[in-house]
Amino acid sequence: MSLADLAPAHIRAIAPYQPGKPIAELARELGLDEAGIVKLASNENPLGLGPKARAAMLAAVDELARYPDGNGFALKAAIARRFAVEPERIVLGNGSNDILELAARTFLAPGDSVVYSQYSFAVYPLATQAVGARGIEVRAVEYGHDLDAMLAAIEPSTKLVFIANPNNPTGTLCRPGDLVEFMERCPPNVLVVLDEAYSEYLPAEKRIDSVALLRRFPNLIVSRTLSKAYGLAGLRIGFALAAPEVADLMNRVRQPFNVNSLAQAAAVAALDDLDFLRETVRVNRAGMQQLTEAFVRLGLPFIPSYGNFVTFHVGDGALLNRYMLERGVIIRPLASYGMRDSLRVSIGLPHENARFIEVLEAALDG
Repeated sequence: MSLADLAPAHIRAIAPYQPGKPIAELARELGLDEAGIVKLASNENPLGLGPKARAAMLAAVDELARYPDGNGFALKAAIARRFAVEPERIVLGNGSNDILELAARTFLAPGDSVVYSQYSFAVYPLATQAVGARGIEVRAVEYGHDLDAMLAAIEPSTKLVFIANPNNPTGTLCRPGDLVEFMERCPPNVLVVLDEAYSEYLPAEKRIDSVALLRRFPNLIVSRTLSKAYGLAGLRIGFALAAPEVADLMNRVRQPFNVNSLAQAAAVAALDDLDFLRETVRVNRAGMQQLTEAFVRLGLPFIPSYGNFVTFHVGDGALLNRYMLERGVIIRPLASYGMRDSLRVSIGLPHENARFIEVLEAALDG
């Protein structure tokens, strides 16, 4: 008997999540100079840490010998001010991944089912499988959510629905009216997790007032992160907004110190740094134009994106990915999503985008 047999079958069957390759790892593997490597694989903010967040984090260093505030009082107060919600609606997470897993661990049991879309975030099936529940994957339409089909897929055993808006890795967006209609038609005993990790990149006319939707539909959970537009990916911080009774249950499952002191301090400051957020959006918009114009010029099809990345299609995704890595450009292969001939590239700084385009052109010419 193997010790692995002690784990339940649904745990042994999990295929681990594959994150974007770190710069240091690629440098070790191929003997490259780290300074010359461009990482455009993980949808990180190319501007790095905002000035207010950096100052707040450094000021918190002297208190690291003490445990963090397990209830996150200051951070919850900052989130409450920024999003006009009551603190009792807030759940803090170690990144939004933690929020997604908390929702699964709080509300799912073996025998329950979860609905999510094809080509949506890989953590949805992982979080579902980890608690022994069953995933129902609904076929996508033009790489995006088919909300009507997702409604139709809900079974008596369904307790959760995951919706990513914008969606990762495809960048597609649900129309606001379609989301409202989905909530109106969704059974009230089914919780809907609306994953808004990339919402800050949306133009105003494309955004949905998810807080207003939350007040109208108590079965809605809104998941947000500070890893993307706020530049805090390395600190791992996210949060959920939910009905008080839902948030209370999730907070019972949440580990008491899941958000560390540096992350809390930086997050409070980042939420107040609107100048940095505006610059992030501006850089992203310009970079999106830089990349998509190159795809058009090179004749490469791509999925119009509302995030801080673009997914494009090539003849052999694995071959191009290897070519890029050997030349110090890290992007994201999507074979694990069933998109073997597609790759996702994050929006970087202008010179990083230019380097990606240069290597892509060389690959196509060769």
